[in-house]
Amino acid sequence: MSRAAQPAAVVPFPSGPAPAAPGDEAELVERVRGGDGHAFDTLATRYMRRAFSVAFRVLGQREDAEDLVQDTFLVVLQRIDTFEPGRAFAPWFFRILVNRGLNARKSRALRAVDEIPETASSAGPSPEREAERSELRDRLRTALAALPERQRLVVELFDLEGFAGPEIAEILEISDGTVRWHLHEARKALRRTLAPYERSRG
Repeated sequence: MSRAAQPAAVVPFPSGPAPAAPGDEAELVERVRGGDGHAFDTLATRYMRRAFSVAFRVLGQREDAEDLVQDTFLVVLQRIDTFEPGRAFAPWFFRILVNRGLNARKSRALRAVDEIPETASSAGPSPEREAERSELRDRLRTALAALPERQRLVVELFDLEGFAGPEIAEILEISDGTVRWHLHEARKALRRTLAPYERSRG
């Protein structure tokens, strides 16, 4: 690519909360297209945490997810001139990330699956409550893993990552109606799988 600037360094994974996204994203993208490396760093920082979360859900392992996020940002920088002005940046970005993640799963063996990172609570739960949460997380993780890949991605992007149906449709390059169908089927399967656990808890 001829015009977009290369970032000064690999963008670090932020340790604090993600910054709020003001309504200047179109201008920010245009600055990146014009070769503004600082604008690219700002855009990368804005999306880094959510990108890692989605990458982790696709690949299931921290190091692979970090590699995927860094690779995706470099690809986005290389392809920024192909981004269509006036469109939302997030679905375009996450479509690249998800597609590359799915290709990575098919093309190479991944490292052993890590536990999904948990956010520490300020008020520590009781051991009994924490055991219940841990068991529920394990059961949910197993139930999600048993879903067809497309249904798993749809329910995780919608229910766990907060993407809207039309955004998921653009990310996965399917219709909004297909997204709704996958979401319905995935939730039905999860309810069926988790029902014995819910009954055992009364």
